Amino acid sequence: MGDLFDHAPSGGESAPRPLADRLRPAKLSEVIGQEQVLGPDAPLGTMLASGSLSSLIFWGPPGVGKTTIARLLADETDLHFVQISAIFTGVPELRKVFEAAKMRRQNGKGTLLFVDEIHRFNKAQQDGFLPHMEDGTILLVGATTENPSFELNAAVLSRAQVLLLKRLDLTDLERLAQRAEKELDRALPLDGPARDALLEMADGDGRALLNLIEQITAWKADGKLTTDDLTRRLMKRAAKYDKSGDEHYNLISALHKSVRGSDPDAALYWFARMLTGGEDPRYLARRITRMAVEDIGLADPQAQSVCLQSWETYERLGSPEGELALAQALVYLALAPKSNAAYVGYKAAMVAAKKTGSEPPPAHILNAPTKLMKEQGFGAGYDYDHDAEDGFSGQNYFPETMKRGIYYLPVDRGFERELKKRVDYFAGLRAKRSKN
Repeated sequence: MGDLFDHAPSGGESAPRPLADRLRPAKLSEVIGQEQVLGPDAPLGTMLASGSLSSLIFWGPPGVGKTTIARLLADETDLHFVQISAIFTGVPELRKVFEAAKMRRQNGKGTLLFVDEIHRFNKAQQDGFLPHMEDGTILLVGATTENPSFELNAAVLSRAQVLLLKRLDLTDLERLAQRAEKELDRALPLDGPARDALLEMADGDGRALLNLIEQITAWKADGKLTTDDLTRRLMKRAAKYDKSGDEHYNLISALHKSVRGSDPDAALYWFARMLTGGEDPRYLARRITRMAVEDIGLADPQAQSVCLQSWETYERLGSPEGELALAQALVYLALAPKSNAAYVGYKAAMVAAKKTGSEPPPAHILNAPTKLMKEQGFGAGYDYDHDAEDGFSGQNYFPETMKRGIYYLPVDRGFERELKKRVDYFAGLRAKRSKN
């Protein structure tokens, strides 16, 4: 995949050049956005000031300048720039690249190797970069739209610094639009709201904005176009959403945390974002039910039932009507009292169980269906709780060699306020019984 302001195609000076190519920055100071990596005190600014550039991984969405920055870094450091794409490059081509870099190094010239879509190389191919990175044959700059933690080998990551490039915000896009107008020597034929709508359509992608501007300037427009004119003539770009990639996990995380944070409006927004991106409503129904179990818990025992009923309603109604039931469940969860006490208690009990996994239950709570087991004392001394005062014997049910654990600590919210009273009540009775 190319990136913002990719290398100019070969051809004569009179050959037509796309607007994105004509506006490619000639130096790093002309790059729009990405101050978090290019600023004087930012990673790249610091590296360039010290004259020590390390291998890098640029992680970010399309159209934010990954290729451009890599090319300009080569210019700034007087390195020969070589660009390959993991989609089209195999082992034989890589060998040729490395051999050329070795010869170049012998002649006193270093090589900055830019690898687009580096996450598409398999483990063996990624490992092939390591010796050439270590001996200085290449300075690797990889670009990826996927999370490097999941897609790149640990050995590569340990030898390169990961820099996060962000989608361009509306201010960045407006600066880019103004630069385009200067290059074209004409203003865009859009009124204010239409211009704002155009920036929104670009969805943080600078290359997409320039392509849209190129389309608009080719129209023969009389006067300024409105938002309605714009949306009729342009097909709005689909929202960036990969159901198996980072965006999937980012959005479900945003949805879950909005519910946990008791914000029904944010929850509905992220729910709508995932649906418009093509997410399976059944996946959302399952995750919504998980939220009820994890974050609402026993503070509102009805929450789980609400989720299951909404899930069943969706199955009966189908799309698009069934999504409303899921949306109602989300609103209910967002406004419900929150408690993760049962969830925390469960995890703590799992930790204890793994540590004491071979400890047997105390003999007095074991069944004794055979004579031998009775002779061994199984069941001896068991107090039947229904026969005890208050229906509570206070006996120990943990392994005899294990200190009593306390895992469930109810919060003082919602229905768990009542459960907390019960926990405290039985704890008091247990302490009283143990003294007798």
